[in-house]
Amino acid sequence: MKITRTELIHGSVIVAVFLACLIYPNQIFGVLQTALNVSLPLIIGGALAYCINLLSSRLERILWPRASSKLAAGLRRGLAILVALALIVLVITSVLRLVIPEFVDAINGFLTNLPDTLNSINKWLSKSDEAAAITKQLHATQINWSTIQAKIVKFVSSGVSGIFSSAVSIFGSVTSGVISFILSLSFAIYLVAGKERIARHINRVLNAFVPVKILHGTRYVLGIANTMFSSFIIGQVTSALIIGILCVLGMMLFNFPNAVPIGALIGITALIPMLGAWIGGTIGFVLIFVSSPIKAIFFLIYIIALQQIEGNLVYPRVVGGTIGLPGVLVLAAITIGGGLYGIVGMLLSVPVTATIYHLVRNATMKKEQAQQDADKESIE
Repeated sequence: MKITRTELIHGSVIVAVFLACLIYPNQIFGVLQTALNVSLPLIIGGALAYCINLLSSRLERILWPRASSKLAAGLRRGLAILVALALIVLVITSVLRLVIPEFVDAINGFLTNLPDTLNSINKWLSKSDEAAAITKQLHATQINWSTIQAKIVKFVSSGVSGIFSSAVSIFGSVTSGVISFILSLSFAIYLVAGKERIARHINRVLNAFVPVKILHGTRYVLGIANTMFSSFIIGQVTSALIIGILCVLGMMLFNFPNAVPIGALIGITALIPMLGAWIGGTIGFVLIFVSSPIKAIFFLIYIIALQQIEGNLVYPRVVGGTIGLPGVLVLAAITIGGGLYGIVGMLLSVPVTATIYHLVRNATMKKEQAQQDADKESIE
């Protein structure tokens, strides 16, 4: 069999890359890590663009969909993006405006009641025989107060310098994060605004350099992945909305305080699969505990029950139903993904598993159909 020049070049490149990975693994990993850090704002921007496009594309079908002029199309796209961003910001700010004042009031109430609490503890200590014995034992103990004072002064002085350096580091991190977010959001808006033109240029390059068979298979896989990811996001939002409404209704039924703010917070945090409701529930527990510890305990029991309903009934059926994935595979994907990569693994494991599931199912059905056709031909 004669080897062509192109095949020889491809084989040589593959062997060279393989040998380089074996000889210089640390250097190559460092280069890849640097490239990932540099391109992270663009990756985040692409993810934001995908989520924004899900909402803006639906808004475009509402805003004068039959208009055909370029001016109307341009205005429609820009207005849809603007409305989509406004809706996202409105939801987030509304939840924060509901939760933050309640949280501040709870902290203020705790600080206001703190002197009375300390006085109660002091009275209990003065009347308690155990507390008196402890106090007597402390007085009997020989303590070198000068040494303790010197250590405290040293700790405070080092702590002040540490606080200053930490403040500088935090300020730098916040500034870098804000700049990265602005870059990511700008990149996302650019992608959504010019998605047809960008897709057209990418397709031209791919058609020119990628073999037709590989290109067809890649587009097939990406098409299924796009369907699964978009359906997953819609199902995730639906599930979060359901859990938030159930939380508000249940808290009103059991007369828990701050029902609407806590329910809205749990609905937002429930966008994180399986774990998000616990985050919102913890904050809700703190808010209720300040005013009524007994109700906070009952609220914790209620959240545990609600989380079981959401994790075993609502989430697998709603999210699994939108992406066509059996509930048991949804639970398995979240468990494995969360164990391997934490929250990011939880977010990506379900649509990735759904993509693999549909690819395998379609390939199996195609194989079975081919086998059935072959059996019919053999019988005939």
